[in-house]
Amino acid sequence: MRDIYSIINTVRMSEKATLLQEKENTYTFKVDRRANKIEIRHAVEKYFKVKVLDVRTANCAGKAKRRRRADAGRTPAWKKAIVRLKDGDSLDLF
Repeated sequence: MRDIYSIINTVRMSEKATLLQEKENTYTFKVDRRANKIEIRHAVEKYFKVKVLDVRTANCAGKAKRRRRADAGRTPAWKKAIVRLKDGDSLDLF
C-alpha cells in the first residue's frame, strides 16, 4: 500500500461539496489518479481517525485551454473521491 499522504491531495470546497457535508456527512477530496476505493478508504480513516461508510470516485478530464496566442493546451486530468462518514463523525477542515 502507498503512503496515505500521497493518496489524498486536497479537500475540494465548493457549494455542492458544502451542501453534501451539511446534509449527508459526505466530504469531497482530490486524490491520486491511480488510487482505488480501498486505498482511499484506508487513507481517510487513518489520516482523520474516522469511520468511512462509502467511497464514490469520478475521473475528471482536463479541460482544453487557450493562452493569448494560438497555441492550445490542456489542464491536467484528476480524480475526485466522495467519502461518506459514519453518523457522529466529522472532519475539522478549518
